Amino acid sequence: MKSGHFPHGLRSLQWKLYRTVQSSSSLSSWKPTTSNTSKSNHEDSLRRFCLCLSLLENHKHSSNHFIEILSHAIASGLLSDPFVSSKLLLASFSQFHHHNLRFPRALFFQIHQPNIFAWNFMFRAYARSSSPEQSIAFYNLMRRCSATLPDNHSFPFLLKACGRISLSQKGQELHSLTVKIGLDHDVFVQNSLVSMYSLCGLVWTARRVFDAIPMSVRDVASWNSMISGYLQGNCYWEALQVLGEMLADGCVRPDGVTFVSALTACGRTGSLDLGRKIHGLLARKAFILEVVLGSSLMDMYAKCGQMKTARKVFDRIPEKNVVCWTSLIAGYAHLHLFKEAIELFREMQLCGVKADAATIACVTSACGHLGALDQGKWVHAHCERSGIDINLSVKNALIDMYSKCGDIERALIIFHELVGRDVFSWTAMITGLAIHGRCDEALKLFSQMEMSSDVRPNEVTFLGVLSACSHGGFVDKGLLYFNDMTRSYKVTPRIEHYGCMVDLLGRANLLAEAEKFIGAMPIKSDVVIWRSLLFACRCHGNIEMAEFSAKRIEELEPRRGDGRVLLSNAYASASRWSDVSKMRKVMALQMIQKLPGCSSIEIDGVVHEFFVADGSHCQIDSIYETIIRISEPIQAEVFYPGIWD
Repeated sequence: MKSGHFPHGLRSLQWKLYRTVQSSSSLSSWKPTTSNTSKSNHEDSLRRFCLCLSLLENHKHSSNHFIEILSHAIASGLLSDPFVSSKLLLASFSQFHHHNLRFPRALFFQIHQPNIFAWNFMFRAYARSSSPEQSIAFYNLMRRCSATLPDNHSFPFLLKACGRISLSQKGQELHSLTVKIGLDHDVFVQNSLVSMYSLCGLVWTARRVFDAIPMSVRDVASWNSMISGYLQGNCYWEALQVLGEMLADGCVRPDGVTFVSALTACGRTGSLDLGRKIHGLLARKAFILEVVLGSSLMDMYAKCGQMKTARKVFDRIPEKNVVCWTSLIAGYAHLHLFKEAIELFREMQLCGVKADAATIACVTSACGHLGALDQGKWVHAHCERSGIDINLSVKNALIDMYSKCGDIERALIIFHELVGRDVFSWTAMITGLAIHGRCDEALKLFSQMEMSSDVRPNEVTFLGVLSACSHGGFVDKGLLYFNDMTRSYKVTPRIEHYGCMVDLLGRANLLAEAEKFIGAMPIKSDVVIWRSLLFACRCHGNIEMAEFSAKRIEELEPRRGDGRVLLSNAYASASRWSDVSKMRKVMALQMIQKLPGCSSIEIDGVVHEFFVADGSHCQIDSIYETIIRISEPIQAEVFYPGIWD
């Protein structure tokens, strides 16, 4: 490569390097190599030069010394030596921040004839950076301007770059080249091909590559790449099948990465029995429950609804970090155990573990579901005090929390201050406005979202929009948005969207239209659909249709009393008290009990829950005493008006 190809602005850098070497006192004894220098002197100079580079490796931040050595290499002509240039390039990565590759790039273009080691340095650096496409650009430059061919060390970096940017066509081109140069049995190259195809969404092509790897060549990374590939393609059962094949083969022992992927697949599929067997295998193989493996076990048990077991795993992890705490908090939140999630966060604070953005997002979401506004405000303030990165996911969680807890104005402030909104930001704000009855504002915000070219509404966004139409009584708009879902945005309606439409028609007293809509649904209606219609029938006094809806609910859930309770309420609204009595007798004979009502209140950041006829609260005696003290003057006023005047 010619020095004339030096990038713009780097000739000034070259001049500064020459000036540095002229003024350098530490290298004043070094003389540039001339044509009369003997071979032994050149070797001696090269030896001393490499010694300086070796010493420099122990001082990662001595960039000034590195500049001096580099200047001498340029001035003395040592940079033309392939070994020297490669060593300098490697040293430049350690001396300068790995995210800033401008200096190593400039140094690379100063090398006249880069060898394969120099090319590989650039492939690796950019494949791991935020600009992996530059790795492919360097490969294209090598093929155009150099006779050097990539080797078995080049392809893993190049294929990783292709996978990160989903450049499957370039990956296939590299695959063909590996076959041509005889690397079709190189395990590192083949493993990289499996990962590349998986990242590009071509999981079945990845499987063909995996199957072509000889059994004698496959290592644990080969199996892990294939299992991970299936996970990335949401093929969880296939991932578990590969694990079974690996254990049946017996030639390769699974490692921690294998079990982490397997536990993830078990959690996604709800395979509790298999997850327990893997846990037992970990115990027999004496695997240490370190952070990643322990967190995966907790996540698996949490997704399978076994929070007590997940907590036991958590307690057995010897050195817990923020990842462990966050995994358990997220597990509680996933199972709607929001109070327990908040209590665990308090325990985490007492243990002195600093939360990160993921932790805050989980806890904020739990506060929102509980309606714990004071606790949510404290978490928000804690973020600002502790310098925790309030990233986009945290801000979205804050918008959702403030909306659900009644402080919609604060949610709007955060939303309008937000830069780089994603679909979750818009959805949280639209839904928040809808549940506060500000339906016109919610639909106006949705129109702004439609005009934005950055995001497209998803199925959850349309739930918020249809909810706004339902609460606002906008029947025509609701039907229009429902049709736009499939026609304009290619979003397939789920059962929740049909439920919103039934609720919309029912609130508008269009009960016949709602029944026809249910009959025309392409998917089977569930109890929520019929419950919405039954509730609307009760509100509008249509007892006949209420009885029909209750019958459908009873067919779907014969052992639950929700439909009967709603029908009883409908009879009561129509003053049909004999029917109310009959319904209650039938429920008593069939031993069907109504689920107890629950209410909650937040006091000093603590959420207290109360059920009907529940005396389990720790302060229940004080509560009853207070109620009696409040009731006495009220009753006295009723029976003896004016007694307190």
